[in-house]
Amino acid sequence: MVDLAEQAVRKSTIIQPKPILKWAGGKTQMLNVLLPKVPSSYRRYIEPFLGGGAVFFALHPENAIIADSNPELINVYCQVAECVDDVIQHLEQYENTKEMFYAVRSQKWEELLPAEAAARTIFLNKTCFNGLYRVNKKGEFNVPYGKYVNPKICDREALYAASGALKKAEILCADYLDVLEHRAQEGDFIFLDPPYLPVSESSDFKRYTKEQFYKEDHVRLSESVTRLHDRGCYIILTNSNHPLVHELYAPFTIDVVNTKRFISCCGDNRKGEDAIVTIPPKQKMLIKPVPQALPKQVALYPPTRFMGSKSKLLSEIWTVASQFQFHTVVDLFAGSGTVGYMFKAQGKRVISNDYMAMSATFAKAMIENNSIILPIDEANELLAEHKESDHFVAETFRGLYYKDEENDLIDILRSNIATISNPYKHAIAMTALIRACIKKRPRGIFTYTGERYHDGRKDLQKTLAQQFLEAVEIVNKAVFDNGKDNQAWHTDAMELNVKQADLVYIDPPYYSPLSDNEYVRRYHFVEGLARDWKGVEIQQHTLTKKFKSYPTPFSTRNGAATAFDRLFKKFSDRILIVSYSSNSLPSMDEMVAMMSKYKKHVEVIPVDYKYSFGNQGKAKTHRNSVQEYFFVGY
Repeated sequence: MVDLAEQAVRKSTIIQPKPILKWAGGKTQMLNVLLPKVPSSYRRYIEPFLGGGAVFFALHPENAIIADSNPELINVYCQVAECVDDVIQHLEQYENTKEMFYAVRSQKWEELLPAEAAARTIFLNKTCFNGLYRVNKKGEFNVPYGKYVNPKICDREALYAASGALKKAEILCADYLDVLEHRAQEGDFIFLDPPYLPVSESSDFKRYTKEQFYKEDHVRLSESVTRLHDRGCYIILTNSNHPLVHELYAPFTIDVVNTKRFISCCGDNRKGEDAIVTIPPKQKMLIKPVPQALPKQVALYPPTRFMGSKSKLLSEIWTVASQFQFHTVVDLFAGSGTVGYMFKAQGKRVISNDYMAMSATFAKAMIENNSIILPIDEANELLAEHKESDHFVAETFRGLYYKDEENDLIDILRSNIATISNPYKHAIAMTALIRACIKKRPRGIFTYTGERYHDGRKDLQKTLAQQFLEAVEIVNKAVFDNGKDNQAWHTDAMELNVKQADLVYIDPPYYSPLSDNEYVRRYHFVEGLARDWKGVEIQQHTLTKKFKSYPTPFSTRNGAATAFDRLFKKFSDRILIVSYSSNSLPSMDEMVAMMSKYKKHVEVIPVDYKYSFGNQGKAKTHRNSVQEYFFVGY
């Protein structure tokens, strides 16, 4: 016959450990916010302000250091870890009466056997007013009786589950600075829940803080956090949403959440805001990679002035990627398509994706397509009017971007390309038309009308027909077979579902308060060509006759941060390479913090880079001279 203790032990193997004490400032109610911020892997868990230990018990780590400066509290955890049966035996002798409460309260815990002292602390915590821990100047517990009807004084299953978690930890009664400065090492995850700053000068906050903790202590803690950050530790810190917290931890990600204060005699004070500071390990900037020579095939990709194109960084991207073994790569935000084409030239299977139809068209023609070309005689036939077109471009965009005869030719080409049944010939023809329109447009964009930027360059001297035929020849030369089943997708990157991929390259629109990242606004005309203006509504009141930009989370700082977090989680089991600019947001530290939640190793490689396209090219501040960061997660 199995006794009760053995049954409890068995149950503890399936019971999630949880706090065994009610503690002021406990984090149980915030676990749904805190746990997603915890890195997926770490060397060791460290918590020097243990209190009720909600985060520790929720994680129940295999290797931990937990500490608190309260010796009575630490005695509880040590005894539950090593002598849980003795603690339970003493707890079962207590009764929830006022007389017993005050008799037990009058005892000095230091004079009791350790297991009995632990049971005394648990009993008083369960039966005193609000579970509050408070001592007078003599160190005597002085919280009054709680008058609860049926408190659960001895929760055997919870105690056994807690004992199992505590056995795996090194339990210390120590000052937080001693623990942090002498025990924390690179790769450790540290959770800090210090006594909170008062929400106002008049707030009655001291009476339920864990210990006396003043402004200078918070400053000292922040200095230690900076050292831990430099040492390579991952840190999450909680505090009240106080201005000093934002001042001390300004370089890091700070999230503000609404919380309830359960320990307060005044209902109006039970609501508050907590700040959660996420501090990733400082990344050692790797030496700029020495660019590797690329296959000659890469140079055959049609040159483009597409905004954000990485054509000048292909060697650096390959140098980073080539350190890993991979067969299939996803180019999540393909843009000009040059990166995906480079991977194809390196013999990789490429899945190229973009929410822009024109980008998907480029990839269809030169990445997914392995062998089909558009013969030049067939291309010439596309220039001849075989049936009357719908005159859509001629009527809608008259006098805006091209001459009347050029608009007519665009309509003829549109009409003829629509009849091409072969998907790859269709993609080549449409790619050539898009390229011709961009080459015939000063600056290659459609954010203005007329020819104010006409500089007389050679491209502008050629006819649209010449540009089209030349583009067909260039695209034909770019077609090659790498022996892989490459794919071109046209979908929202946030919804893309790829089952088989080893490496994901992410080059999203860069959010910066200094400039916009609206691709549709710049390329609406050629994007309209690619999709024949289906599914969009032209804004007739605008001078440029643009259509509404596609929704993207990367148009705001918070949206970009949320999108990155979703993508890192979505592709957490793949090698990640992310291109992002040093003058964009989220910041480098914020990006590292987000990626570190899902990847064991995160490295940052800076590359000096100057954007040749954009609205800051002539700015006196030279903000187009930046560093391109490659965030590598594996």
